[in-house]
Amino acid sequence: MSKSKFYYDKKSLSYKEIKLSTKDRLLNFLSFVLASFFFGTICLLVLISTPLINTPTELSQARELNNFELQFDILNKKLAQLENVLENIEERDNNIYRVLFEANPIDEDIRKAGFGGVNRYASLEGYENSELVVETTKKIDILTKQLVIQSKSLDDIEKLVKDKQKMLAAIPSIQPVKNNDLTRIASGYGMRTDPFDKSRKMHGGIDFAAPRNTPVYAASNGKIVRADNRSIGYGKHIRIDHGYGFVTLYAHLNSYNVKRGQNVKKGDIIGFVGNTGRSKGLHLHYEVIKDGKKVNPVNYFYGNLTPEEFDEVLRISVEENQSLD
Repeated sequence: MSKSKFYYDKKSLSYKEIKLSTKDRLLNFLSFVLASFFFGTICLLVLISTPLINTPTELSQARELNNFELQFDILNKKLAQLENVLENIEERDNNIYRVLFEANPIDEDIRKAGFGGVNRYASLEGYENSELVVETTKKIDILTKQLVIQSKSLDDIEKLVKDKQKMLAAIPSIQPVKNNDLTRIASGYGMRTDPFDKSRKMHGGIDFAAPRNTPVYAASNGKIVRADNRSIGYGKHIRIDHGYGFVTLYAHLNSYNVKRGQNVKKGDIIGFVGNTGRSKGLHLHYEVIKDGKKVNPVNYFYGNLTPEEFDEVLRISVEENQSLD
């Protein structure tokens, strides 16, 4: 029950009750409702504009942002792990693989180079977490570039491995006459006495004395480039081009087992010992030529000799005696 309101009447010197008409009551009620509505609206707008109270949408967006930040943090940790793994591979690439295959290491400036020119990340700027997003994107881009460089490097090393295998297969590595078939090693590489005029001359190969028709073996893989008797002094002889600057020569043969243009493998029988050309007895004159220059063949007999046999061949080959051609 509402309380009555009074006013003081100065004429009658007494309090009289204020009596409102229905219209006045209605106006007062409407004024109260409108004032309450405007006051409530203002309060709501003030509260919404402050960080103290968030709408359900804002709360959901905040949770999503926190989740994104967490995912970016996890991603950055994984990127750091990948960077460590890649650094380890790069270290082995430069200091083991490329050293082993005699290739120049990749310069660190090339591996770690960034991206210059126009700002690639302008579209990612201007947001609340732009710095985090930009830095993460930069790491991914740089890591991707480093992986491309490393992948190309491994492709190069794979090619070097294949080339190295071919080169190793091309190096003359076995004695062209088996020890069991030898009569003796008649003469080695170096200054020797000529059997015809008895003067001291450079002997550019090794003479293997052996019975007639003793098999002669290819010292390594290659292609027959000559099998004829048209070279002065060598008689019937064979030359094999092994590639990578290596050529081997087999002279004074009795007969051939190959023909010009034929490809041979290490250990294939290419001919047979004889005494043709400028020769003083049955033997094989064997030469190794590297980049057009005759070198000591004994340095290439590591493929089919024991250490003891190699030492014996080396000892005999350095003795200054008379050659057979």
